[in-house]
Amino acid sequence: MRLATWNILHGRTRADPFVDAARFERAVTALDADVLALQEVDRGQPRSGLLDLTELAADATGGAVSRFVPTLIGDPAHSWRPATTTDLDAPGNGYGIALISRYPVLRWHVLRLESSALFRAPAVAQESHGMMRLRDEPRAAVAATIRTPLGVWTVACTHLSFLPGANVRQLRRTMRWLRGLPGPRVLMGDLNMPAALARRVTDARLLTRGATFPERMPMVQIDHVLSPDPLPLARQLRVAPPALSDHLPVVVEFDPR
Repeated sequence: MRLATWNILHGRTRADPFVDAARFERAVTALDADVLALQEVDRGQPRSGLLDLTELAADATGGAVSRFVPTLIGDPAHSWRPATTTDLDAPGNGYGIALISRYPVLRWHVLRLESSALFRAPAVAQESHGMMRLRDEPRAAVAATIRTPLGVWTVACTHLSFLPGANVRQLRRTMRWLRGLPGPRVLMGDLNMPAALARRVTDARLLTRGATFPERMPMVQIDHVLSPDPLPLARQLRVAPPALSDHLPVVVEFDPR
């Protein structure tokens, strides 16, 4: 059973803002994940050609079942509002996270996290490398209780704040929520914090190691797979860097023996 998490930068490369649907599908297919967690996912956004990236990823995974959870509605670069529960199955443009499974999903779970959206923090612009004031986004977590070849598991995906302290509070709340769902449980995603801090905050076992950001010369691991539960033997897989995003994907495989 193979799990993977990847911050996809809404399907683009750092050098090229154009989103190529075929290129994106090839990158997802190459991961060959049975359960795939995606962050920075667009749906119906002009900047990504109005594509539904969750639907494309599900098709590339073999017609898998999926759940897109918008964290904001509107244009992420201009005018938007925080998403609510009523936006989950509503049409329209959104941006957020997604979870995709080749296995039957028994139940979906969604958690809305407290946001620092009114705060603007200094950040480096990807294109110009100049400084900018970046508004933090609303955050969420999505989990699926799944019938897998290894039994019933709950696998979750999240993308936490880049603001120190805010991401710690969000991770603590996410882990409390996850521990209340059927186990064994696995959390995947871009936690925006290094491995040592993620381990200390969650008191969970990190299943992967290695820098994931930035993709050209990775310096820090901020994308993680972790679990508070005993699990079968797992090994991290090294995959060829995909031709898009500014993060490397993280892939782990569990041995049913």
